[in-house]
Amino acid sequence: DDAAIAVLSAVPSGAGVARVGVFGDASPEQVAVRADRLGLDVVQLHADPDARVIADVRGLWSGQVWAVLRIGGGSAVPMAASDLFDVADAVVLDARVPGKLGGTGVALHWNELRERMETFRTRRARLVLAGGLRPENVASAVDELHPDVVDVSSGVEARVGVKDHGRMRAFRDAVHAMQIR
Repeated sequence: DDAAIAVLSAVPSGAGVARVGVFGDASPEQVAVRADRLGLDVVQLHADPDARVIADVRGLWSGQVWAVLRIGGGSAVPMAASDLFDVADAVVLDARVPGKLGGTGVALHWNELRERMETFRTRRARLVLAGGLRPENVASAVDELHPDVVDVSSGVEARVGVKDHGRMRAFRDAVHAMQIR
């Protein structure tokens, strides 16, 4: 936690900047303790959280709870999606890749998900789009699904774990171009 505290202490608070912690297979108690210790604003729960887990985290911690909804090949949306959109502050759509929790660079079939996601847009949670986004495809993904937030990691890397500043700027510019349409 000391390394994370050091990194997060340099992050300005406010002005649209949020401190987000990504959690895999951790108990609600572990998530809450770490989120408090690190001063997080948002916890992103991977490992297929359900409504009960989200409620448990919310009962122990006061920040935003984002649930990751991993979708396999095609457009089959898990039945739990409805519950997640009812209880989470945001639902992050990501690709389901066996043995991985995220950050795989695998793109979703956005056009096949469009109609299904519309049924959830009137619910509590905001829609966050992840899963294979890159500067070259983020505009079409946004055009198809109209997410509230886009989440990128491997799509702006020069190599695994190393961000490419040019790709980061290109991603930002592609998203910005969609916002001014």
